[in-house]
Amino acid sequence: MPTPNQPKVGVGVLLIDESGRLLLTLRLRPPEVGCWSIVGGKLDFLETLEQCAIRETLEEVGAVISIDSLLCVTDHLVPAEGQHWVSPAFLARVSSRDTRNCEPEKTREVRWFPIDALPPNLTTTARSAVDAYKRRSPQGPTPW
Repeated sequence: MPTPNQPKVGVGVLLIDESGRLLLTLRLRPPEVGCWSIVGGKLDFLETLEQCAIRETLEEVGAVISIDSLLCVTDHLVPAEGQHWVSPAFLARVSSRDTRNCEPEKTREVRWFPIDALPPNLTTTARSAVDAYKRRSPQGPTPW
């Protein structure tokens, strides 16, 4: 059983649709309440990082994904909230725009954003994943 001072692993997924838009969720729970985040959640015992990414995407937004690659790993430290996460983020494709908020108790809103019109209040992990994605593709997103 984790202790309050023990780091946790939270897996994130930067979801891109065929037009190059990113899917973000507006958080209702810590860490970073009220900020837009990539899809993701806590790694379960004996679950691989990719299994977690696939499961969390289905649970949170009802989408089946295809993982492309690991984008980055973020040291997500929020001392004011007592939060310490190690957060790998994957780049994944979703073929359908038929995504929805499957966890309204955790997420206020789910929305697609053009990469050049992202909200300013991104979580640390979302910002890291977006920055890593932009470094990979400096000319802008390439639709699948």
